[in-house]
Amino acid sequence: MSVQTFKELHNQNYPLVIANVWDSISARAAEKAGFLAIGTSSHAIANMLGYEDGQNISFYEMLYIIERISKSTSIHISADIESGFTDDLDTLNDYIEKLVDIGVVGINLEDGNTDDEKRELSNEVVLEKKIKSIKDYLKSKNKNVFINARIDTYTTKIEHTLEETIKRGKLYKEAGADGIFVPLIEDKIEILKVINEVDLPLNIFITPKLNSYKIISELGVHRISSGNKVHHKVTEFTNVFFERLIDSKDFSSLL
Repeated sequence: MSVQTFKELHNQNYPLVIANVWDSISARAAEKAGFLAIGTSSHAIANMLGYEDGQNISFYEMLYIIERISKSTSIHISADIESGFTDDLDTLNDYIEKLVDIGVVGINLEDGNTDDEKRELSNEVVLEKKIKSIKDYLKSKNKNVFINARIDTYTTKIEHTLEETIKRGKLYKEAGADGIFVPLIEDKIEILKVINEVDLPLNIFITPKLNSYKIISELGVHRISSGNKVHHKVTEFTNVFFERLIDSKDFSSLL
């Protein structure tokens, strides 16, 4: 699997559906089902290890899980790494190289600050510098990674959301981003404007208002993610199953 092949998956006549996984079992299930790429869900991995979502987990804990996932599957892996776990560019470059060296071909890197309980939008220059630094550093090592720049304008509900999204998208593209991820964008007109004006592959997050593959395809979206939703369903099932088991003492459901 290569970065170039992964890029090509973002430029088809239909959206690339990413299977968001959190461990080796879910990664193998995605590959067996026929997915061409998986995205590691930072939210799901954090929850699995007992952390709340956000950069409460350490990079090295995240790296360990991603490496186990990488060793269990042969399909493309994109890693969600929050805002990079650091603002120090040298440290960030080292983190990304470690991911590349274990087989990761893409990363999600966001401009939302999740260090506190409330997500806040960082100054766009912060992510711009991170993207440029990563690309320049990896190029010097004859390495590469697909950077999916996550724009948190809609998740933070800032004013002039569409205009700010387009402005940031253009800036991140100039810095070297290969695609943009705009969670919670739902309006069809706004989606079309972002695609046309930024001119990079657009990744969206499925929502109750935008969950039809046919409609998403017709809009020209390039990539679809579900984030923590599958892991959340698995967790809900586990909770209900154990509650029923302790109440009924009926072990036939295990057989």
